[in-house]
Amino acid sequence: MRASHQDLWKLLEGSKQFVVPIFQRNYNWTEEQCVQLWNDVLQAADAPANGGHFLGSIVYTAAGPQEATFSRWLVIDGQQRLTTLSLLLAALRDHIQDSGWAGEGGPTSAEIDSRFLQNAFKTGDQKPRLVLRRNDDRTLRKIVEGSQESIDDPASEVDDAYQLFRGVIASSDPAEIYKGLGNLKIVDVMLEPPLDNPQLVFESLNSTGVDLSQADLIRNFILMGLPEEEQNRIYCSYWRLIESEFEGSHWAIDNCARDWVALRRKATRQIRTDRIYVEFREEYRRLTAGGESVDAVLADLLQFSKGYAAFVLRRGPGKDLGAALGELRRHVDVPAMLVARLFRCYHDLRTLNESEFAESIRLIESYIVRRQVCGLQTRGYWSVFANIAYGLDEDCPSKSLEMLLARRQASYRFPSDEEFERALFEDNLYGARVCRPLLEGLENAGHLERVDTDRFQIEHVMPQVLSEPWKQMLGERWEEIHQTWLHRLGNLTLTAYNPLYSNRGFQEKKVIPGGFEDSAVRLNKFISKQDKWTAQQMSNRGKMLAARALGIWCHHGIAEDQIARIEFEELRNKAKASDPDSVEMTDLVRNLFQRFRERLQEIDREIIELAARKSVSYFGPAFAFEVLPRKTRLLLLLAPEFHEIDDPSGLATKNTYKFLVNCQNEGGVLFDLDREERIAPAIGLVRQALNLADAE
Repeated sequence: MRASHQDLWKLLEGSKQFVVPIFQRNYNWTEEQCVQLWNDVLQAADAPANGGHFLGSIVYTAAGPQEATFSRWLVIDGQQRLTTLSLLLAALRDHIQDSGWAGEGGPTSAEIDSRFLQNAFKTGDQKPRLVLRRNDDRTLRKIVEGSQESIDDPASEVDDAYQLFRGVIASSDPAEIYKGLGNLKIVDVMLEPPLDNPQLVFESLNSTGVDLSQADLIRNFILMGLPEEEQNRIYCSYWRLIESEFEGSHWAIDNCARDWVALRRKATRQIRTDRIYVEFREEYRRLTAGGESVDAVLADLLQFSKGYAAFVLRRGPGKDLGAALGELRRHVDVPAMLVARLFRCYHDLRTLNESEFAESIRLIESYIVRRQVCGLQTRGYWSVFANIAYGLDEDCPSKSLEMLLARRQASYRFPSDEEFERALFEDNLYGARVCRPLLEGLENAGHLERVDTDRFQIEHVMPQVLSEPWKQMLGERWEEIHQTWLHRLGNLTLTAYNPLYSNRGFQEKKVIPGGFEDSAVRLNKFISKQDKWTAQQMSNRGKMLAARALGIWCHHGIAEDQIARIEFEELRNKAKASDPDSVEMTDLVRNLFQRFRERLQEIDREIIELAARKSVSYFGPAFAFEVLPRKTRLLLLLAPEFHEIDDPSGLATKNTYKFLVNCQNEGGVLFDLDREERIAPAIGLVRQALNLADAE
């Protein structure tokens, strides 16, 4: 590496060309940064002799072999400053030319052009001193060449900066501006591969992560180490297409890369936002070191990004699919990885048609909506959907998704129809995040003529503050009815006239202009036909809406016994692959364990024996008991609660431990098996545990 502190002029002068590599960001300085640089130039103009103003560093490396009369350099860091200075110089040149300014000892437009903007004795691609990427370069060339021709899709940031400088220079002294530019100082850093690694230098210069997104760092990492021709090929074939998928939402590329890494690794935890680049870099190196080509890795990322973008941007190739993706995205954003896998099945593998894809998306929405309505845990959803994505069978994705959702355990279960219907009817939904999308879904689902609800508000038919007419209509129990039914689904609707309705009486709410009788909202049809609004009407409407919700946000339809059979079969296969003889235990305890197993095998029924590293669990088919080897004994943990078993021996004890060393399951009874005489009573307890497990 060669670094020197010198004047900006010395860097720019000479027959040379600076090229911003294709992997770098577009020019993105705003008015704020341009004005700051302008102020720096003015400040530098007032600097004393041999003084100046430090502008920062410009880091570059050779772009291939250098010619004797022409050098070409790739800009590693400093492209924003370099571009802005070129635009300022072009604006100064054009002002001098257009105004006819000719100050004594001042620059001419031709001097600025030939010293800093264009190589006077070169033609074609070697003519410009600075080459940017894509639209930026077309716009810069138009400005530098002084072309009056318009171009398609100009880079507005480049043109905006140029126009800004034309404006401020018009009321300034060109000689002072030129002097200020001449007093600017930079650190000129030239890298010398292979001794200097451009990527490592780039990372250290951008270690704060303030200016570059994680996706910017990823793009630069992939492309920077490649020859320039290969950079262009890889960028155009893959990364440009990825960027185009997220047009207008480039921030989402960070999340896409994060979830792609998780999918490749089958990660159990979501990568931290500030670690996306680092984790991507490690995974990329692992994959390429393992034999995958750069093309293969990026082709996989590109394919993943298409489905990811479809979800993030709520768009699909068909109207039905786009609507389904949009509805799901309104509720939650974490299923993006799962949607991307389903998209692959639809778009690439053709194992999912458009209708099935839309139904799969609606099933995921049903899972989310049902859980929100039932007030179930929402933390940890990323892991839930990631695990479903990992387990999805691409040969039959629709059925696979149904089964994977059906088999969510405990706090992440798929609520049943009964649980969902009860919550819809009985729970207070107003104020819950799901309330508005629930009402909007009840209004529009299944209808081709959708009502635009964007301007609507949630309305309490029976208002939050009761007037005397309301109390009289509700009767003696008005206070109890109000407290019970106010925030329930049966009393909630949508309207654009919420302020007008206020706490007016029911009959007045019906007949005023824009009232329920005049409403085009389907949710208000039942209300408009009622003569009064009491607990009975709210109950009837609540049941009606709950029944409709069951048809919109459907259950997965997998029967419990079918799930049990599949889980039992999987458990059996897993048990066949395990070996109880490999469980760690002393010789004394192993002898006791073998005697216990001999007696266990006498029980006339199928028992699944699943060995872990330091314990053995038994199922029949549900968990029945677990054997935990200790130094001189076996500890039996039985699944039943203590009051559920009959213990004639009196040797069993209630499990009061919150945590048992090496334990894989939960149980309510402990039994010490420390000698052979205790095997018989242990088998008696085991029989009971197996019978209870069989009954579950």
